[in-house]
Amino acid sequence: MRKSFFALAATAVLATAAQAAPAIYAIDPAHTFATFEISHFGASVNRGRFDRKEGSVQLDKAGKSGKVDITFDVASVNTGTAAFDKHLQSNELLDTAKHPKARFVSDKFHFNGDNVTAVDGKLTLLGKTQPVTLKANQFACYDNPILKREVCGGDFATTIDRTAFGVNYGIDWGFPKDVRLVVQIEAVKQ
Repeated sequence: MRKSFFALAATAVLATAAQAAPAIYAIDPAHTFATFEISHFGASVNRGRFDRKEGSVQLDKAGKSGKVDITFDVASVNTGTAAFDKHLQSNELLDTAKHPKARFVSDKFHFNGDNVTAVDGKLTLLGKTQPVTLKANQFACYDNPILKREVCGGDFATTIDRTAFGVNYGIDWGFPKDVRLVVQIEAVKQ
């Protein structure tokens, strides 16, 4: 009887530990984008996005923790205007020939209940790494009726000082340092 009790207790502990294990989610490239916005002389806002990306998210809802590692191909910048895209790719701005990737890595998630409210991490752009906090405008997990899997995602935003990454083009003409980043992400549980 004593062996049975201990076997049952051990099984219950292992089952609880298995439930608390973080889940791995693969980035859904069709629903994940990083877009940027920067004022253009105070008259309008220039916008663009990076079309190619890859990465994963680890989420432990019970443990209120997570990790993320996402890489964006900066040469895939898309503003809708080919000449502007080419200028952004040049060594005056994103220098995609020398620095073809931007990467965001984090292991610090903030929660309110089951919802992620912010993610603290490090953004690497042009070979320079700076701390960044992405604040969630919304976040949810749902059972995808097409994929028959859980999908988690949200819209996150932050503002960075582009000069901290060495992007100084146009500062002398009055272009602002601040660039707003909006990251739309959905990831599929594996």
